[in-house]
Amino acid sequence: MSRSIKDYIIISLKGMSMGAADVVPGVSGGTIAFISGIYEELLNSISSFNFGLIKVFKKEGIKAVWEKVNGNFLAALFVGIFISIISLAKLIESLLENHPVLIWSFFFGLVLASIIYVGKQITKWNIGSMVLLILGALIAYYITTLNPMVSENSSPWFLFLAGMIAICAMILPGISGSFILVLLGAYKPVLNAVNNRDVTSVIIFMVGAVVGLLSFSKILKWLFANYKNYTLAVLTGFIIGSLNKIWPWKETISWRTNSKGIEVPFNQISKSPFSFEGDAQLMFAVLLAFFGFALILVLEKLAVKKD
Repeated sequence: MSRSIKDYIIISLKGMSMGAADVVPGVSGGTIAFISGIYEELLNSISSFNFGLIKVFKKEGIKAVWEKVNGNFLAALFVGIFISIISLAKLIESLLENHPVLIWSFFFGLVLASIIYVGKQITKWNIGSMVLLILGALIAYYITTLNPMVSENSSPWFLFLAGMIAICAMILPGISGSFILVLLGAYKPVLNAVNNRDVTSVIIFMVGAVVGLLSFSKILKWLFANYKNYTLAVLTGFIIGSLNKIWPWKETISWRTNSKGIEVPFNQISKSPFSFEGDAQLMFAVLLAFFGFALILVLEKLAVKKD
């Protein structure tokens, strides 16, 4: 595929959006990849990593390998993700801490519109599709209601498995990898490893993530190739079920102390804005939700126009 510098800049910007989403425990980078139109290309590119590349390298060299794995696309995307995580993580963390209702409202509108976008990709609805959509929604909703593990584990095998599981969630629309880490009790150990420059633990976690990503991307690629409508139905259900996690008005049941010694919400339940204790900021929340919703519709129109 021939692309210009402008195309790669746009891909990097999409990567930045994915990175920003993955920082938030509750929003999936996979959802952003899907609504930005790069989801299947991302799966195909990642799943192209296999032992056959060694043979290609020996016969045709590194340039052929780079083209085989769609290297330019992956490089532009992951540069964007990396820039976003490094530059936007603290900003998003601060906004979530100081203006949670408004930020969650924006994400809620964003994800709500993405349900329509992903659902429209399903070309044929039948009983099987509807059952899978409902099942996906129930599974995702159930995950959002689980209580995070109180005990935390930093053993090498646990970090490896946490990396595998979290990365699979990150590329699934509707399921947040960050939230899965919180549920597993791995969010704080991984954060501490990064902050304390524990290179060994970080590498173990990353190796688990790579193994999970390469394995799961092949499964998803096969599902898209053979059961695309059913796969899209499940993914749409995942996104619907995830709305509970990003509902703007929450009541905190319990708290935990983060790596900086600050108390942050540990377990929360969704509340009506009319029974919310505190400033519901209903007018601004609705406006931001509408803005997030409209943003997806505009992106869809632009994508259709480009096609």
